[in-house]
Amino acid sequence: MNASADSSVLVEVRDSAVWITLNRPAALNAITPSIVAGIQAALDRADQDDIRAVVLTGNGRAFCAGADLKFVRASSSEDGANVSNFLNSVLDMMTRLERFPRPVIAAVNGLAMAGGLELLLCCDLVIAARSAKLGDAHANFGLLPGGGSSVRLPRKIGPTRAKYLLFTGESVPAEELVAAGLVNEVVEDADLMAATRRLVAKLAVKSPLVLRRMKALVDDGLEQPSAQALRLELLASEVHAQSADLKEGLAAFVEKRQPRFTGR
Repeated sequence: MNASADSSVLVEVRDSAVWITLNRPAALNAITPSIVAGIQAALDRADQDDIRAVVLTGNGRAFCAGADLKFVRASSSEDGANVSNFLNSVLDMMTRLERFPRPVIAAVNGLAMAGGLELLLCCDLVIAARSAKLGDAHANFGLLPGGGSSVRLPRKIGPTRAKYLLFTGESVPAEELVAAGLVNEVVEDADLMAATRRLVAKLAVKSPLVLRRMKALVDDGLEQPSAQALRLELLASEVHAQSADLKEGLAAFVEKRQPRFTGR
């Protein structure tokens, strides 16, 4: 297992996936510049042909409790530019995570608050432990979101539910957010890692080219009128018809065997 310079982020390649573990349990995995740098470095490793998915989780009793407010307060007293630079680096990291060309899975092991919720919102799929609780929490400390929750949360669960979480700062059990569409599955705490590995295994046998293009079509389609998005899907399908993975998938169907996809 690799780690960032101060071990605040652990990185392991396992089961065709890069597993990123936030490793500041005493601080509830609060985000600092080293956390941001560690996630960016992990994504550099994940952007390679042998990787099929990315898993993001946390050590201890929190997935991530948000930005490290002690760091933010100290930076504010020194130089306002430090806070601005930090927030910009966080936003850049989260945008990259959201747009990463492989499926990103959040394995939510505990509290996911403020910036932790914003991290989760950038992931494609979310598996949560039954004890996990999610919330925005910015309003509790006189803060505005800086990592996208005011934008991504309404798109995920609708404006009414999103405003409740944003305005009240309350945390709610992950199970309550399954029906809202934010969480895919809630499992017993002890089964979280096993359930995540099972999901990774499902994705690992799919065409990485299909998953990459499908993710882009969904994300881009949400930002466009339906008619335009449908035209984009058709154009992408026409291009994809020339791919080796499509030909392999059809051959495997005819030959009654498992396909061996290469991502090309």
